[in-house]
Amino acid sequence: MNTSKPFASRMEYPSDRDFFQTKEGLFFCVTGHLHPDDKITAYLKYAPSKNGKWQGKNTSFARQLEFYHARNVAKTLEFLRKEYPDYISHCPVRNFEFSLVPKGALAHYYCPKKRLSTIMENPEDPLEEETCALVRVLSSAAGVPEKSFGITGSILIGLHNLEWSDIDLLVYGKKNSQLVRQALLKGGIKGIETGDRDRLENWAKRVSKRFPLSYDDAFNIAVKRWNYGFFKGRYFSIHPVRNQMDEKYGDHYYRNVGAAKIRGGVTRSDESVFLPAVYEIDNVRCVKGSIRGSMIKQIVSFEGLFCDIADPGQEIEAQGSIETVDGLSQRLVIGTSGQACPEYIKVLS
Repeated sequence: MNTSKPFASRMEYPSDRDFFQTKEGLFFCVTGHLHPDDKITAYLKYAPSKNGKWQGKNTSFARQLEFYHARNVAKTLEFLRKEYPDYISHCPVRNFEFSLVPKGALAHYYCPKKRLSTIMENPEDPLEEETCALVRVLSSAAGVPEKSFGITGSILIGLHNLEWSDIDLLVYGKKNSQLVRQALLKGGIKGIETGDRDRLENWAKRVSKRFPLSYDDAFNIAVKRWNYGFFKGRYFSIHPVRNQMDEKYGDHYYRNVGAAKIRGGVTRSDESVFLPAVYEIDNVRCVKGSIRGSMIKQIVSFEGLFCDIADPGQEIEAQGSIETVDGLSQRLVIGTSGQACPEYIKVLS
């Protein structure tokens, strides 16, 4: 396991999908780019457990997030509220209760770029060798430098299992992300396979049971998922990460003011590959809920399922929480930890 001490610069400017471990041994995944000066916004991923599947040098760990969906984060908050209440705080900027971990509680910080660079220089096991091979073929096919990739998940923190762990890559920056996206959509990359019809159908069936989506809606999403596949039989995922955010914590204040179902036309979706995914919309009609819904200009999804599912010119329907930004009704948010209604985005045209 990587036992390096926290990187001061990363602690000061934590990035989406970085990891850190607390003094009690809890592993958290950083979420987003908005963090108070003395705390980091992150969700609990692994906790020490005698019966855990993930093996460290001297400790076993269990995953606290059953599925990689935003709505399941609420379960981790329940665990923390009971066992580690100091890691739960009210955020005055976003007006919600979430896991905000004090920087003083950190024992180790894990930087995806630095960890991948170490693996590329000296892979220590077959899975790390597969990771190197995957990065090289993607870098070559997309024309993106290897240094623009990172590794997250169990490989980042050294808990990976050679038999069943996935490879979870990050690609930094909008241009790099689009190049990788184009290369994977074009296909023909040696060793990489996308889901066949049976896999897509099975995935759609599972998703339609967990979300308020029909099978057809879920299958349409499955077909558009360019960032998941198999490399020499190993499942992998690729997650674009913003290089930087102009917004700093406290620049704007967000408030939930109700729920709505709306329909509108997508005018811009280049920020939808990231998390949160952002869709600019116009010609908005409020189908259900607060009249404020007709004032929406953006749909923002913290639920990764709805990243990059709609293009400019398409009409979409979405249901979620109306959020004011500095008092103005500007966006509909999907994937909040305290859902006001069943949340989703689906393409109508």
